[in-house]
Amino acid sequence: MARNKVEICGVDTATLPVLKNEEMRKLFVRMQNGEHEAREKLVNGNLRLVLSVIQRFNNRGEYVDDLFQVGCIGLMKSIDNFDLSQNVKFSTYAVPMIIGEIRRYLRDNNPIRVSRSLRDIAYKALQVKEKLISKNAKEPTAAEIAEELDLPIEDVVFALDAIQDPVSLFEPIYNDGGDPIFVMDQISDDKNKDINWIEEIALKEAMTRLDEREKNILSMRFFHGKTQMEVADEIGISQAQVSRLEKAAIKEMNKNIKN
Repeated sequence: MARNKVEICGVDTATLPVLKNEEMRKLFVRMQNGEHEAREKLVNGNLRLVLSVIQRFNNRGEYVDDLFQVGCIGLMKSIDNFDLSQNVKFSTYAVPMIIGEIRRYLRDNNPIRVSRSLRDIAYKALQVKEKLISKNAKEPTAAEIAEELDLPIEDVVFALDAIQDPVSLFEPIYNDGGDPIFVMDQISDDKNKDINWIEEIALKEAMTRLDEREKNILSMRFFHGKTQMEVADEIGISQAQVSRLEKAAIKEMNKNIKN
């Protein structure tokens, strides 16, 4: 079965109608007045929305039919909870609901099992993260989240890492119209020690030509694993400035290595 053609109970979804906004509003009014047929028309008229969403998850190795069925659950929840008084398009409201339903399904069926306690820590950490972003208008560090939760920073980092979806080594991460770059292309190979040794000498030589602030930024970013936001907090400048200085330093290093 082609991925853009999904059948449910023998009905090809490619032949299903697409509802206009005005028609949908009338159907919502009728549904909220207790007309069951109007709800069915809203579901059938928005199945294409589910099809468009599941395209994002085609590389997960899941059966398209399963994803479609789960997406339909999200669609029906969206229809049942949509508030006509809010000035938003139905699709704007429904798409996150459908995506959320599919992500829950993928998480619960993930072959990499994560303990309940670890998931609880991760979800609490995400809630705290959102609260701190809203309060401080900036991305919080893992240490700040851990302090808010009164937990060791290692527990918070491990929990957040555990709920991340696994990524295929053959997943493309960049394509400029030519050959794509895959995740595996970005993974280092420690087998070739001679090349690593030569590259390390070249990098150290190139870094000596940078000023102290640039050296400090690159050291914190690439040798100590700090985020740009953490570096910015530590040296007292904005994240945007850190980004500019980092790019300029790398560009200068590249030029020195080639010369």
